[in-house]
Amino acid sequence: MNREFWLFIHVLGVVIWVGGMFFAHVVLRPSVQDLTPAERLPLMREVVGRFLHWALVAIALIVASGVFLWGSTPMARAPVGWHVMLGTFGVMLAVYLFLRFVPYGRLEAALEAGDLPAAGTQMAMIRLLMGVNLLLGIGVIAAVFLLG
Repeated sequence: MNREFWLFIHVLGVVIWVGGMFFAHVVLRPSVQDLTPAERLPLMREVVGRFLHWALVAIALIVASGVFLWGSTPMARAPVGWHVMLGTFGVMLAVYLFLRFVPYGRLEAALEAGDLPAAGTQMAMIRLLMGVNLLLGIGVIAAVFLLG
């Protein structure tokens, strides 16, 4: 397959991941603030759970296409933005994995136990981590376009 196909797959993965975080953080979260914790937290668990699934699909697309795209360019000749992108991706992946397996797992357990205060604490951590990853994602997009 040609380079343009893999570039499309790469950008599609980025759009799904970063766009999903933007939607969750900037659109959904403020929209559900007036719901009671008993309504909001189970809803957010479902939304975040579905997002985490699709984010994993996006990450797989980014990795698969990135391997092809990077493999066609020697490391020493890759633009600075690509190096920034690779390093930032590693951080974003670590944040995603932590979010998925620690606070999201605790959110599920707290809701199953009916512990809304604990669930709220975990949702606040998820919100923070998603915000960090959103900023990193926007930053890496800027780096690629501004630094090459």
